[in-house]
Amino acid sequence: MLPPRAARESRDPRPRPGGRIRGGGLAVPGAGRRVPEPGAGSGERLRTALPPLAVAVAAAAGAGYLWSRDPHLAGQVLPFCPWRRLTGLQCPGCGGTRMAYDLLHGDLAAAWRDNAALLLVLPVAVLLYGVWLRNGLAGRRRPLRLGRAGTAAVLGAAALWTIARNLL
Repeated sequence: MLPPRAARESRDPRPRPGGRIRGGGLAVPGAGRRVPEPGAGSGERLRTALPPLAVAVAAAAGAGYLWSRDPHLAGQVLPFCPWRRLTGLQCPGCGGTRMAYDLLHGDLAAAWRDNAALLLVLPVAVLLYGVWLRNGLAGRRRPLRLGRAGTAAVLGAAALWTIARNLL
């Protein structure tokens, strides 16, 4: 026959949720928690920080390359839009390379003419990147979750921008 539950809990040295061990009616906060060793978790921090840091390095390399190439001139070795080549219509991202070039050279008005929607979304993207980088450097993984409503809003805005820019 097993002893009553209260008696079993009083002798049970395993940590309970909240990091407490029950012993004779006395709750000891933090007892049973493993104390991290100095330098522990640095491998996890490196794994979570690598993706945002790699994006920063790639963006810096791309910006360095784009700085010396003018996408407004023909004959530059730069990416093209397959949607525009197939249909002749501009997609929501068309003009993004020209916009980035103009921003790198400090011409905000030209960047606005190239792709106003991307220019308006850029501060939000920079903010989200900063949160991703901060979480990565702290060793936390917190993926962005848009949900159905957020996804519908982003796709709807992209569709409206595509229609508006091709009609005007």
